[in-house]
Amino acid sequence: MRSSIIYSAALLAGVASALPTNKRGDFSPDNVYFPLANGFPNPSQDQIMAIQKQADGTLPNGPPPPTLSPEGVTNLKLIALNELFEVAFYTELIYNVTNKLHGYDLGYGHEYVLDTLTAIQAQEELHLLNANGALQHFNQEPIQPCKYSFPVTDFQSAIALAGTFTDVVLGTLQDVNQIFAKNGDDGLVRAVSSVIGNEAEQEGFFRLVQKKRASSQPFLTTSARDFAFTAIQGFTVPGSCPNINTIPLKTFKPLAVVSQNIQPATQNIKFSFAKADAGTEDWASLSVVYINQQNVPIVKSLQNPNVEGDMVVFEAQFPFDEFLMHGLTIAAVTKGSGPFASADAVAEAAIFGPGLIEID
Repeated sequence: MRSSIIYSAALLAGVASALPTNKRGDFSPDNVYFPLANGFPNPSQDQIMAIQKQADGTLPNGPPPPTLSPEGVTNLKLIALNELFEVAFYTELIYNVTNKLHGYDLGYGHEYVLDTLTAIQAQEELHLLNANGALQHFNQEPIQPCKYSFPVTDFQSAIALAGTFTDVVLGTLQDVNQIFAKNGDDGLVRAVSSVIGNEAEQEGFFRLVQKKRASSQPFLTTSARDFAFTAIQGFTVPGSCPNINTIPLKTFKPLAVVSQNIQPATQNIKFSFAKADAGTEDWASLSVVYINQQNVPIVKSLQNPNVEGDMVVFEAQFPFDEFLMHGLTIAAVTKGSGPFASADAVAEAAIFGPGLIEID
């Protein structure tokens, strides 16, 4: 089995500034991705019809539910923020593959991959139009696009990143559905569940391209909205999101997963965070918490904490053998040691995160 490790999205965004300036070709040197040639994110009716043909399906045409709770509004806004980010990512990836930029000429299978990515891009466009359309129906401000930066330099790094953020989406939409149901918005659960299935199909493709098993776990790792909200911002240019302030979710401080090439075995993993963001120097008062599959979050103490310049570097046990922690694991540093009954409880206590670990 092959293992891989993806740093937290916030750290990846920091790395982007150090990457070669020609990594993006001529696609968007000013980090502005929208509007696309098809008018997205505000296409005409004729342009929507063209997007639907590219996506192999249509926007839902049934009536919306009669009401939407405040938490339901937050759900739709987070979904819209994520879909805009995803469309931007796939648009750039398609450009790079189409033009066979250095690192993106796939040789055998090139056309199949390009056809699949083009369908995925259009499907994500419809997801955004559906979410923003629902917000407008309930007299809510639709979410507007940001400027974006993606720290990938070739096809394999792009697909690895797509696989990881899709895993986060699959976990977050579980939380979204539960929040819809708890707040009387059950009329939206079926549609969001259909999107979960679509995202899972995409993830199966990403895994195959990476020569992984098509499915990672029997019960996919869950997440909480705040972790996804933070991760998305790791790919946006700071200050460039026109109305992200209308989304009442928490943004965590960055947590870096320093260890690389993590193997499927119990071991210590090295992390780091900025000392100034901790609000304390009592490192024993903090804990590392792992979220994997549908299990109760796993709490571990910080080991060997050491201040190195502006950063706190430390280790924490990763109990792979006990819990068979394949697929995505979300790591966070919390105040206190819990115990935490759910991913939402971890998010309530978290200071740093999400650290995203992939093992396959």
